[in-house]
Parts: sequence; structure tokens; C-alpha cells
Amino acid sequence: MTLFHLVLVAIIQGITEFLPVSSSGHLILLPELTGMQDQGLVIDVAVHVGTLFAVILFFRRDVAAALAGCGRLARGRIDTPGARLAASLMVATIPVVLVGLVLKMSGAMEMMRSVAVIGWTMIIFGLLLYWSDQRGEGRKRTADWTMRDAVIVGLWQAVALIPGTSRSGATITGARALGYIREDAARISMLMSIPTIIASAALLAGDVMSDFDGAAVAQAGIAAGFAFVAALVALSLMMRLLRAVSFTPYVVYRLILGVALLVYAYS
Repeated sequence: MTLFHLVLVAIIQGITEFLPVSSSGHLILLPELTGMQDQGLVIDVAVHVGTLFAVILFFRRDVAAALAGCGRLARGRIDTPGARLAASLMVATIPVVLVGLVLKMSGAMEMMRSVAVIGWTMIIFGLLLYWSDQRGEGRKRTADWTMRDAVIVGLWQAVALIPGTSRSGATITGARALGYIREDAARISMLMSIPTIIASAALLAGDVMSDFDGAAVAQAGIAAGFAFVAALVALSLMMRLLRAVSFTPYVVYRLILGVALLVYAYS
């Protein structure tokens, strides 16, 4: 891969991972619509690792609280905000891990990697995001996150394994439908990405290691670095904008892109 291609993939992943517009959909579309070489599994994992470090840094206080809470969980106690957050994140991750294993073992994931599928999911889940966001401001905060809510939002995250759905978009939709304010719906979604990305990387570790060589290591490092910077910028801008702007601009983008993809797919 050329340096330009690496940087392009990294920036696309970094920007779209946490915005509700589907990073996987954009990465699938890049080679499909431009004729560029598919970036491959090693680069896919590398850019996800870059975004992982970005979200950990951005939400470092929440991450530190959850890690401290893990110690309480190990002693069978869920009696602190950190312990409750850690337990909720674990519960919310279970559905996506189970569904991801089934899709990987059955080969169904590859069957869904099409322009038409991405076009439809862009539109359908964009409209669902708009519906949940416009229902009302909500009053629930991250501290109000219950095990029941964690299961529900976790199921939304599992649905997002369909390309074009958007992991962040689906989880934000679920959280907004449950009554969480915009900023905290996004915060919950971003925190959920941490164990999900780790689980995904662990699931693909064997396949990735078989493709590693000296050149792959260098390319992966470059891609991860650019994805980290792009994700940090995107996270910062989105969390600031949510104080004054709804998710409607992202919905409009999804609808325009979805319609364009369907025209392309069926023409």
C-alpha cells in the first residue's frame, strides 16, 4: 500500500469510528467505489487499535473509574460508580461478541459486504437515529446506566455488525430511546467501543499474526498513528457540538449517501 492509501484509510476510520455514520461501511466502500486495493485485515485492525487509544485517552477518567471498579467486581461487589460502570460495559459487550462469533464462523459477514446492503442500512438506521433523537431530550445520565439498559444498548450494538449500520449510531439510538441526554448517550456509546474493539482484535489476532511481516508492522504503525489523531479530533468536535447541535446533520449525511449508494448499486 502507498503512504497516501494508508493515511486515507486511517483518516476515514479515525473520523467515522465515533461519528454515527459507519466506519466499516466507509472502509468497505473505499475499494469498492475507487478501485483501490482493499486495505486488508492487518490495516483494519491497526486503525481500530489507533481509535481505541484515542477513546481511552479522551475518556481517561471514566476508563480509570471502570478499571478501579474491576477490582471491586473481582471481590463480588458492585457498590461503587466505577464497579457499576465496569459491570455494565461487560454486560453490554456480550451480545456483540456472541453475534460476531456466529457471523465469523458462518461466513455471513462477508455476504453482507455489498454496496446495496450499506445503502439500505445507511437509510434505515439513519431514520431510526433521527426518531430516537427527536423523541425528547431525556434526563438520564451515564450514572443512571442500569444492567437492563446495558443489555438493551448491547443488543443494538450487536445489530451494528451489519455493514453500514454504524456501531456508534446504533448504540446512540438505543441510549436516546431509553431517555439518555445526547452527550451521555454518546459517552456510553464511546465507552462501549473500548471492550468491543479489544474483543474484536482478540478474535482476529490469529488471522492478523499470520499476515505479519516487517513491512506490515511499519504500515500498521503508520495507520494506527494517523487513525489515533483523526479519532481524537473527531471525538473532541462531536462531544463539543452535542451541547448545541442534534444528531440531525449526521442523519442527513446518511440519507444522502444511502440514496446515492442505492442508485449506484441498482443502476
